[in-house]
Amino acid sequence: MINPRARPCAEGTIRSTPIVAGRSVSKKTWTLIAAILGTSTAFVDESVVNVALPAIETDLGASAAVTQWVVNAYTLCLSALLLIGGAAGDRYGRRRVFTAGLAVFAAASVWCAVAADVIQLVVARGVQGIGAALLIPCSLALIGATFEEAERGRAIGTWSGAAAIAGAIAPILGGFIVDHTTWRMIFLINPFLAIPAILIAQCLVTESRSLEAAAGLDWFGALLIFAGLGMVVAGVILAPRLSWTHPMIWGLLIAGVVLLSGFLAEASRSRAPLVPLELFRSRVFSGVNLLTFFLYGALGGAFFLIPFDLIQVHGYSATQAGAAFFPFTIIVGALSRWSGGLLDRFGARLPLIVGPSIVAPGFMLLALPGTGGGYWTTFFVPMAIVGFGMAVSVAPLTTTVMNAVDAQRTGIASGVNDAIATIASLLAVAIFGAVALQISAGALDRELATAALSAPARAALTGAEGTFVTEPALGSLQSADREIAAALIRESLATGIRAAFLLAAGLALAGAFCSAEMIKPKPARSRIGDAK
Repeated sequence: MINPRARPCAEGTIRSTPIVAGRSVSKKTWTLIAAILGTSTAFVDESVVNVALPAIETDLGASAAVTQWVVNAYTLCLSALLLIGGAAGDRYGRRRVFTAGLAVFAAASVWCAVAADVIQLVVARGVQGIGAALLIPCSLALIGATFEEAERGRAIGTWSGAAAIAGAIAPILGGFIVDHTTWRMIFLINPFLAIPAILIAQCLVTESRSLEAAAGLDWFGALLIFAGLGMVVAGVILAPRLSWTHPMIWGLLIAGVVLLSGFLAEASRSRAPLVPLELFRSRVFSGVNLLTFFLYGALGGAFFLIPFDLIQVHGYSATQAGAAFFPFTIIVGALSRWSGGLLDRFGARLPLIVGPSIVAPGFMLLALPGTGGGYWTTFFVPMAIVGFGMAVSVAPLTTTVMNAVDAQRTGIASGVNDAIATIASLLAVAIFGAVALQISAGALDRELATAALSAPARAALTGAEGTFVTEPALGSLQSADREIAAALIRESLATGIRAAFLLAAGLALAGAFCSAEMIKPKPARSRIGDAK
């Protein structure tokens, strides 16, 4: 890493002399504050948008497929460009790329707030993803470049804990805004966090970059992964409407797999690959990234569906749905600094087995509620359990990723790990949505076979298949038919969403298995890039 007191070493790396002056300590503090504010901007936005999705779908008259793209346009651009963001930070300066990402994110947020239709909203969300792809990996890389390895675990724990606390407040605030004003206002929260972060970074954070950064950026690789993931996701989202055997679905999925295979081939021969494949020669690095894929896939897919479950099945308001996330986020926030020390006490393996193993039963408990019951007896306990499991996992996971590489490659390692997390969420939103809709449609068809409903009511219910928000389809029905139809829809949606929560539990357990099998205590000098 580079700072004003750095000096080159014989091996070609950059190491820092010990930091003892009060001013240097202050630089550490301001770096941590800037990183917290910057990443909180992205995390808050993600939390708020999930709560607002039912209102967006209703207000803009969007289908479930289009609503999924409000989430996936963001995560697709984020996942495809995170690797560019990390590499750009290493090459051009982490502070510079971090502040540029914040500026793009804030401007795109304003665009989301004034979007005239759902197409503009989806495009603006994609631009938000581009900004997030620049700021997220560079925020962690700034921490990695500023804090010595012995301090890094607790610094990252503080970072993730503070961001989680912001995430705890955001859904409640967002739900209140949706209930009392309009969903458009939620996007105007972001500039209030982004502008102070930009000012602090520009004035009080030391620039850092890697002398070993690649001479160029692999834009062709980014295009391949963007197009490949986009086609796979489009195929999965369209499948419930067209059927999995439709030629278009097969064409999209096959084309996506071919493009992603081309991405791997490009990475293997490029002089400046988007993903240096030699990183995965480390069993620890490979194992922690597999864990990330399964664990964050489970979390992303489940958290996409929870607001629909709460609002459409259980009749919560947007504010109440936002508040339902509070146990999760407050537990992650309160315990993340503590969990940053678990790595020093127990090593990486144990926390990364135990954490996902706690998350899994939490998702199983989310699959139990039907269409009734109070919050304290249905959602509170599982959300708290999932939060505790993630608190045990997050800081050790992130620190393990960064400690598996030498200091000069923390930016790209962070970018790879963040990209895998967002790719997992991207695919999970598509797959979980498809699973929930497919099973819901089957359950609704079975109920309709015996339900005492008029022909218009049956037609309305059939037309409502393929969406999570059904009020518009029921608005023209007579009161008796409307009550029966609404009950049938709630039951069928609950059936589909419960199945998706069980899928999330299975993914979390798969992550725990990967940790047990692949993350072993490391011998001395085992990090990638260390001298042999």
